[in-house]
Amino acid sequence: MSVIGIPVNSVTSSAEEFRQSKSNGNVNKIMNWMRKFSRKAENYTQGIIEHVNLGAKFSETVKGKLSLGAKVIQAGGVKRVFRQVFHVQKDEKLLKASQCYLSTTAGPIAGLLFISTQKIAFLSDRPLTFSSSEGMVRFSYKVMIEITKIRRVNPCESTSNPNRKYIQIVTEDEYEFWFMGFICYQKIFKYLEKAIAEA
Repeated sequence: MSVIGIPVNSVTSSAEEFRQSKSNGNVNKIMNWMRKFSRKAENYTQGIIEHVNLGAKFSETVKGKLSLGAKVIQAGGVKRVFRQVFHVQKDEKLLKASQCYLSTTAGPIAGLLFISTQKIAFLSDRPLTFSSSEGMVRFSYKVMIEITKIRRVNPCESTSNPNRKYIQIVTEDEYEFWFMGFICYQKIFKYLEKAIAEA
């Protein structure tokens, strides 16, 4: 008859190693990392929920994301979409792109916010449809703001819902642009500050 077991001295040495690692702070490091990861995951989750809730209908939001995804794939990436849609200088670099909504009088428009070394630009997920004297017209909604024309960028949050965060961009000629529904609000705001500081 064979007996398989774990020698008692190996169990006690493992327990002793755990106590030593705990006293060395390794467990504290792991616990701190887990807390930090948990907060980031919670922020991302809240951002995704906020992003989806801003859309008129869930099905419309999904259609917009699929349309945007197809556009990005056809162009060969987000950087190429940026270069194709907006007039880009040779020395201009795209710093960050993020899905968000642009607030308009007609309601929020889903799209991509591009932050480059020379401009802030927005492109709607899907073409918008408008009626004209010639019938229905479809076109992508675009906004382009030169960094040097930005007077200030303000982080804002809803007083009734602190999880709902906005970024207000005010230009030199007093136009205001409100962006919201970011999946990672803090990161985008830091890129905006960086782009403006380096301009």
